[in-house]
Amino acid sequence: MPYIGNQPAPQNVGSDAITDGSIVNADINASAAIDITKLSTTVVPTSGATLTGALNFGDSVNANFGAGNDLQIYHSGTNSHIRDAGTGNLLIQTNGTAINMQGTSGENYAIFNDNGAVTLNYDNSLRFATTSVGADVNGELIADSYNETYAAVTSSSNATTVDCEAGNAFSHTLTENTTFTFSNPPASGTAYSFSIEIIQDASASGFTVTWPSSVDWPLATAPTLTATASAKDVFVFTTRDGGTNWYGFTAGQALG
Repeated sequence: MPYIGNQPAPQNVGSDAITDGSIVNADINASAAIDITKLSTTVVPTSGATLTGALNFGDSVNANFGAGNDLQIYHSGTNSHIRDAGTGNLLIQTNGTAINMQGTSGENYAIFNDNGAVTLNYDNSLRFATTSVGADVNGELIADSYNETYAAVTSSSNATTVDCEAGNAFSHTLTENTTFTFSNPPASGTAYSFSIEIIQDASASGFTVTWPSSVDWPLATAPTLTATASAKDVFVFTTRDGGTNWYGFTAGQALG
């Protein structure tokens, strides 16, 4: 072993040498032996390296990422943990078509499709999926509380549009005679119903409503609106063929 200046060479090195940063089968001195089983013949450079074997971590030994251990991955001996302890969001991204959450058997729990539906499964069977217009529940829906979206619609140039995607309960205060249009009903095979409250103006102007020709009323006769000031009439409409046919019903008239 080389040594500096007039210093004596280390003792008890034996016939083995220190080469390429590795110590092989040697003692530094008589009082401090090196356990060669704890030495690695390969040093991973700080600039990066390619591993050809597994990198094993014991229980509760973290793989830390970030200057402040922002992301931590470890197994506690009981559970596996991915802990985002830093700033910002935890992003899980893919260059594929989907991100699948699965059991070790390959059973899908949830699938996040690129530019498509997010699906949730029960025992590998589809139960919930997002769609381009909302969500689709496959099976029974049980809710502690159920609420419908309400929207007030207005008229312009004697025309009023009820957008079926905007809710299931509507109201319209008359400011002129108006013709109604029902837009964006769900596709044929899906039933859809909505109610609308028609309110006369405070001046009892007696404005009238013309309903879509696709509406079929009992006895083929549309109801006459209550003409008194601020009178309220409520009507219900339902379809199951994409709005080709609507059935209209009077829920109540001359309400306070």
